[in-house]
Amino acid sequence: MTQPAFYLMSNPIQHYEWGSRDALTRLFGMPNPDAQPQAELWMGAHPNGCSEVHEAGQPQLLSSLIARDPVAMLGQATVERFAGLPFLFKVLAAEKALSIQVHPSKAQAQEGYQRDNAAGLAANAPHRNYRDDNHKPELVFALTPYQAMNGFRANADILALFERAAIAPLADALATFRAEQSEAGLSHFFRTLLTLEGAQKQNALDALLTYAAAHQDEETFALICHLSSQYPGDVGLFAPLLLHVITLQPGQSMYLDACTPHAYIRGTGLEIMANSDNVLRAGLTPKHINVDELLACTRCVAKPDDQILLAPQLEGQIQHYPVPVPDFTFSVYPAGRYPLTTHSAEILFAIDAPATLSHQSGEQLTLQPGQSAFVPAATGAFTIETQGTLARAGNR
Repeated sequence: MTQPAFYLMSNPIQHYEWGSRDALTRLFGMPNPDAQPQAELWMGAHPNGCSEVHEAGQPQLLSSLIARDPVAMLGQATVERFAGLPFLFKVLAAEKALSIQVHPSKAQAQEGYQRDNAAGLAANAPHRNYRDDNHKPELVFALTPYQAMNGFRANADILALFERAAIAPLADALATFRAEQSEAGLSHFFRTLLTLEGAQKQNALDALLTYAAAHQDEETFALICHLSSQYPGDVGLFAPLLLHVITLQPGQSMYLDACTPHAYIRGTGLEIMANSDNVLRAGLTPKHINVDELLACTRCVAKPDDQILLAPQLEGQIQHYPVPVPDFTFSVYPAGRYPLTTHSAEILFAIDAPATLSHQSGEQLTLQPGQSAFVPAATGAFTIETQGTLARAGNR
C-alpha cells in the first residue's frame, strides 16, 4: 500500500449545554479541566465538526484526506452513491434532555431544502427548517443506562394516560381523539397540544404536573416531573403520555427512523446516523418549532412495543445491527481476534479496553478506550485483536 492502513483520529467535542460534565472522563479518561458540558464526540467528516487524522505525525482534516483520493478512502461504490463519507459516528452524553424531534425522509429533506433555499433563508437562520438535503436515520447503542422516548404509544394507551391525568382544559380535544382513533385523529390531537397558548396551556400543564407529582412511583410520571425542572412551561411535558418511555440497559440498542418522534433524556451511548443535520422540533426546547412542517413530516401511527429495541443478528458473539438504510452499518465485537476486510471506509472505536489493528504490511495501531481509527476502503484485509468491546461503523 502507498498509504497507511489505519489512521488514528482526533475527534472534536461539541459543548452543547445539555451535555454531561463527567461522562467522557469516567468512561474514557478524557480530561475536562474547565468542567464544560461535553455533549457529543464526533467521529467523521461533517463540516460542523470534522475529525483530524494523523499521518507521519502530522494532523489533517479527515475531509481533506478523503478529498485527496476519494476512491481509495471510501471505495468506488460509496463515491458513486454518496460522493462523501455517508455517516457520522458519535459518543452522546446527555445530562439534560434533548428536544423532542422528528427527522424528515430523504424526499422530504430534498424538497424542504430546495424550498428554504428558494426562500433565501441563510444557512444558519434560526427559523430555517432544513440544513441539508439528506435524511437522518439514527441508531443508538447504550453504554450506560440510557433513558429515551421513541415513537407513539398505541392510541388506546395514550387515551388511558390522558384520562387518568384528568386534564380539564384538554377534555374536548380528548373526546375528539377518542371518537377518531386514526392517524388523522392522533395528528389533530398532537397539533392541539403543540399549539396550546395562554391560560389554557398553563392550566393544562398545572393539572398534568399535579397528577404526575402524586404518581412518581411510575416511570412515565416521574419523567414528567424530572423534565418540568428543566423545561418549565413547555408543551413537551405532555410527550411522555404520547410516546414510549424506555431506559436502555448497557448493550441494548434502538433504531430511530424518519418521521418518528423521539427524544434522548439522559445517559451515554454510541450513536450513528446518516450525515445530516435536519431536525424538526416538537418541544423541550427554546428553539424554533414549525408545527405545520413538523406534522407534515410526522407519521402519527403507533410504534409496536416489540419494535422499540433493535435486536442484533449474531455471528458467533459478534453483534451486527440491521438497519434499513445503506448510509451506515454498525457492529459490536467482544474480546477476541477477528479477521476483517474493508469494502467501504470504516471507523473503529475502542469502548472499554485496548484493541490492536494489524495489517499484512506489518503496520499496527493500538487504540485505548475512547480512541478511534479511520480505516480506508483500500486497506482490504486486516485483523483486530481486542481485549474488550469494540464498535465498528461503515456503510453498505
